[in-house]
Amino acid sequence: MCGIVGYIGERQAYPIVVKGLKRLEYRGYDSAGVALIDEHLSVYKKKGKVADMEEAIVGQHLGGHVGIGHTRWATHGEPSDRNAHPHRSASGKLAMIHNGIIENYMAIKEELTQKGYHFSSDTDTEVLLNFIEDIRVNNACGLEEALRIALKRIVGAYCILLIDEDDPDTILAARKGSPLVIGIGKNEHFLASDASPIIEYTKEVVYVNDYQVAIVKKDELVLKNLGNEKVTPFITKLDMELAAIEKGGYDHFMLKEIHEQPATIFDCLRGRLLPEAGLIKMGGVEANIDALINAPRIIIVACGTSWHAGLVAEYLIEETCRIPVEVEYASEFRYRNPIIHPGDVIIAISQSGETADTLVALENAKEKGAFIFGIVNSVGSSIARLSHAGAYTHSGPEIGVASTKAFTGQLAVISMMALKMAAAKGTITTEKYTELLFELQAIPEKVATILKDTSHIEAIAEKYKDASDFLFLGRGYNFPVALEGALKLKEISYIHAEGYPAAEMKHGPIALVDENLPVVFVATRDRFYEKIVSNVQEIKARKGKVICVASEGDKVIPTMADDTMFVPDADELVGPLLSVIPLQLLSYYVGLKKGYDVDKPRNLAKSVTVE
Repeated sequence: MCGIVGYIGERQAYPIVVKGLKRLEYRGYDSAGVALIDEHLSVYKKKGKVADMEEAIVGQHLGGHVGIGHTRWATHGEPSDRNAHPHRSASGKLAMIHNGIIENYMAIKEELTQKGYHFSSDTDTEVLLNFIEDIRVNNACGLEEALRIALKRIVGAYCILLIDEDDPDTILAARKGSPLVIGIGKNEHFLASDASPIIEYTKEVVYVNDYQVAIVKKDELVLKNLGNEKVTPFITKLDMELAAIEKGGYDHFMLKEIHEQPATIFDCLRGRLLPEAGLIKMGGVEANIDALINAPRIIIVACGTSWHAGLVAEYLIEETCRIPVEVEYASEFRYRNPIIHPGDVIIAISQSGETADTLVALENAKEKGAFIFGIVNSVGSSIARLSHAGAYTHSGPEIGVASTKAFTGQLAVISMMALKMAAAKGTITTEKYTELLFELQAIPEKVATILKDTSHIEAIAEKYKDASDFLFLGRGYNFPVALEGALKLKEISYIHAEGYPAAEMKHGPIALVDENLPVVFVATRDRFYEKIVSNVQEIKARKGKVICVASEGDKVIPTMADDTMFVPDADELVGPLLSVIPLQLLSYYVGLKKGYDVDKPRNLAKSVTVE
């Protein structure tokens, strides 16, 4: 959500900043802008895409060795030129970009208005910027000190880059609850919301922590806390290649990332899953196995696709480990004053590791003595640093806004974690444990077989692309898959879709069924197979259009369904890793055939860093 880029060094800043903004387009945004200092401060911004901004400033002087850029996802004020970032201060000397939300901005705005300040936008960002400038003037202090004083007064989340026309050799940056990474080059520094704009120039980075201020010059990086005490920067080497954030010959990132799943699932399992030895090696689980298997209960907190992965985890952990599990929307969990006891285990699942609702929920749970285990994709992310322990999914950068490979990576980690805990607790037989290890090992190759030929799924998408509604149904482990399939279709095609447990269909949703409603069943062979067959018959009796995800070799489902998408047979405990793949492809092809931007769906952001 929103993207931040900054550069200071010996090169021209504008090309680097604009290229960085394009690298961050996947995060979702509605306007873009840059601020440059070359003798004077210049600000250029425009509603729309980065390309719209570029077109609007053709012919302008875009020189300077310091610059900041922003892609905005609207929170305060509609998408417009005047609400786009960067914002100028009242004096015109300062420019600032900001991710996050300042919750008490109205009180500060009223205070500044009484002092005679006027505002040219509806944003909380412009209020904060003028607040900083007002503190500097009235306290006769430097900009760095004014920034620290202001940050102690505000309530909310932020990642800020601030430049001053009178000090063109410095970028000031600060963060709380919204990510910031600083790349270290030779006589230059790069700042960004994540590493994707930086990897082209350097692999040495510093992840800025909450409540830290960075004073960035071309040849110096100083970190301080809000008490003005220096903090030693911890330099991390990026484990990422430039090719990972490029399309690599695919038409869209979403398609590329769907097709990467055989490799990304294999990478997630590699070195951890050792079926021949009967072992799973996961350092974060092994080092904390007593806390995990002796937990009176486990609470999983997540949002969106990660919440669906959490539902699969609930089924897996309860079945194999016999530990009570609750799955919570992080956005609700943090506000409803949940009952948390010392010894409870909180598992946080997040692709970005920066999801604001999940982060705040974890902070609250940690204060109450819970043990925090993070499952994230982004190395060095806030959730990874906040957790007591965790596991990375190793899915690589996911650029498409709608999560695909990150979801299967989460399922792979969850499966290994549940099995390892069950083996340690003695709640699974040796035979079943070994069988499931080999089942997991076979998943990457089985996913590859699904992806060898997807033309039949494309044809199904063409057939149903004009439907106004979809219903997705599944039972057991396939119920979360049905939810994920509905979410993907909503995100990519803007078609209204609902996911339900198939048994709940008769308790309301069946009223929607007519000859125009496509109903997607996740109907692979499992313990609920006969029940799901009965549900398919109930839909057909009411003239609904039936699309099924079925196991290869199934002779019954194809005779009943209007259209069938096959997946290799697998144990139901790992089946979601396969049954979700056709649903990802279906949503991709429907969105594509409707002419939509499948990589950047409207109104959505990749990393939701505001609550």
